[in-house]
Amino acid sequence: MKDLRERLAAAGVHTLLAQFTDIHGVAKGKYVPLTHLDDLLTDGAGFSGPSIAGTGLPRTGARSEYWARGYASTAVVLPWLPGHARIVCDGWVAGEPFDACPRQVLKRACAKLAQRGWHLRTGIEPEFFLLKQEAGRWLPADDLDRLDKPSYDLKSLPRQRAFLRELELALQACGLDVLQLDHEDAHGQFEVNFGFDEAVASADHLMLFKMAAHALAEAQGMVFSMMPKPFANQPGSGLHFHVSLWKGTGDNASNLFVPHAPDGAALPQAGLSPLGRQFVAGVLAHAPALCALAAPTVNSYKRLVVSDVLSGTSWAPAYIAQGANNRTALVRTLPGRFEWRLPDASANAYLATPGLIAAGLDGIERALECPPPQDVDLFALTLGEVRERGIALLPQSLGQALDALECDSVITAMLGDELTRQFLQLKRREWLDYRLQVSDWELRRYAAMF
Repeated sequence: MKDLRERLAAAGVHTLLAQFTDIHGVAKGKYVPLTHLDDLLTDGAGFSGPSIAGTGLPRTGARSEYWARGYASTAVVLPWLPGHARIVCDGWVAGEPFDACPRQVLKRACAKLAQRGWHLRTGIEPEFFLLKQEAGRWLPADDLDRLDKPSYDLKSLPRQRAFLRELELALQACGLDVLQLDHEDAHGQFEVNFGFDEAVASADHLMLFKMAAHALAEAQGMVFSMMPKPFANQPGSGLHFHVSLWKGTGDNASNLFVPHAPDGAALPQAGLSPLGRQFVAGVLAHAPALCALAAPTVNSYKRLVVSDVLSGTSWAPAYIAQGANNRTALVRTLPGRFEWRLPDASANAYLATPGLIAAGLDGIERALECPPPQDVDLFALTLGEVRERGIALLPQSLGQALDALECDSVITAMLGDELTRQFLQLKRREWLDYRLQVSDWELRRYAAMF
């Protein structure tokens, strides 16, 4: 601790940002003076438990206190907040790891893999919008971002170069390997890719990215948004996961999703190993329940909507299918890894990842057979043609996804009773609140119709 304190002080740090994540995947925390680093790493910073979404903690007694206990290995100096360093914290209650802390849930899931000598690596690709608000309307921050096909637009991209460059430098200074930045397929939409890592570290990196992007966008008069689909006529934002399963560490690490020839030689370009296909089979089998974790908002299902004919460009999966390099399927298989395309930008990575692990392990334990790969553009098929192929639909509303989650004992067992209860309670309330609303669309269509 002394070495860490001295290192942070030498970097000009005087305040620690003790950060944890609530059930919605929103960053929470408080400032702690650097002089109290030891306290943060041992006992933790104290919070009122019932004030944090999804804890279900009482208002009185020992269990009303939520302690955010930090980990020295996660300390990073924040370039956009001079004099401050972030330390990632887990939730503790009454001296024990808190069952409903999302990061604790992910660590428990990773521990189940570790029992087999395995660990999961993920590369998470966040898509997001840069917005502004005018006259009560949300609009792209860049008024000139209006191309019919804005993907990879090299006019809009440079206009946001100040924000994107600041973001790149901030993430690099925090140790993230920024691979690329691009304009995505909607007006005001962008994507940042950074290197893959162990599952917990990858989720930690995502939270760091979101904190940096929020602050830097606000400083430039914009709103950084990871709302899945802010505009009805534009594609939504995904949070695609690139997934691989590994054994060993360092130079001895091996990717269990890489297939091998009968003589033992690795075949890195030959798709997925039998173990990898079983893992994918589990992900597909549990896709309806995973939808609740990977697409956890009412708005998520504006992105996943299915009609008889899907028109326009969509990069959101609508069907429970897999295929080699097929971006229209829920799982896109690649050499030695797969891309899980279900999660959207509102997903809490600390909850989506345990769900993914539970599904994959179930596929392995039951030796599930992967459905036939789909090599066609699923969006070009009618709904009837999709059904003729034996391909099921994803849930088409948050309510349907929550029903699927509640009935899926494999996924809920991994989440734990308390977190499952809190998640379902909060999300069913959200779904009910939405259904009680009367939208402008309804008024325009029905007010004078009958």
